[in-house]
Amino acid sequence: MAIRLNNVTKKYGSEFALNNVTIDFQPGKIYGLLGPNGSGKSTTLKMITGLVYPNSGSVIVLGEEVTRRISRKVAYLTELDMFYDSFSVGRMIAFYESQFPDFNLEKANQLLKEMNLSENKKIKQLSKGNRGRLKLVLTLAREASVILLDEPFSGLDPMVRDSIVRSLLTYIDFEKQTVIIATHEIDEIEPIMDEVIAIYKGHIIGKENVEQLREEEGCSVLEWFKSTMEKEERGVS
Repeated sequence: MAIRLNNVTKKYGSEFALNNVTIDFQPGKIYGLLGPNGSGKSTTLKMITGLVYPNSGSVIVLGEEVTRRISRKVAYLTELDMFYDSFSVGRMIAFYESQFPDFNLEKANQLLKEMNLSENKKIKQLSKGNRGRLKLVLTLAREASVILLDEPFSGLDPMVRDSIVRSLLTYIDFEKQTVIIATHEIDEIEPIMDEVIAIYKGHIIGKENVEQLREEEGCSVLEWFKSTMEKEERGVS
């Protein structure tokens, strides 16, 4: 087991972001964490990377309870744009290499070529699509045991989305790494997911093996997700 959330509750003020959530993530799998905005996806990833802590319950990653030190084992692509605009692409790569012992410079350079990013380009001159590509380069160049991607397709055009999916398939070590992609863009990641998890209003409302969904249930992830959400909303209302 790579990650375990055990009876985790997280509140912001009087609002529950996660409400008594228990779930495991196994090594060597790509998980899709699906849900509408505000469902608890980002909070789940922030818990795993040690950016926020539960009000109750525990988060265990690679055998240790999460603190900020877990960032040395977890690569996290945030939905937010957190670059130094005055840096060039190459300087940003060098900065990440200085911060993370598991950063693979050779892999980063390969990714830069595939993403058509120039080392000399100033970050402030990059388009939104190329900034998204750079975030992915910085994340996937780390040889971390856990990779978390928060809305990696948000606001990006189809070509950029395709390049992200190809890079995931090429540069993930499926024997060792656990990947969790939090998104509401289901079509792009359906072909690469092993497991799919639906989250709604801070509760896990469904978890399925993607191959079994297709072969035994005869439905796509999108169809399953819509059906799961409809059942939940009928139960709530």
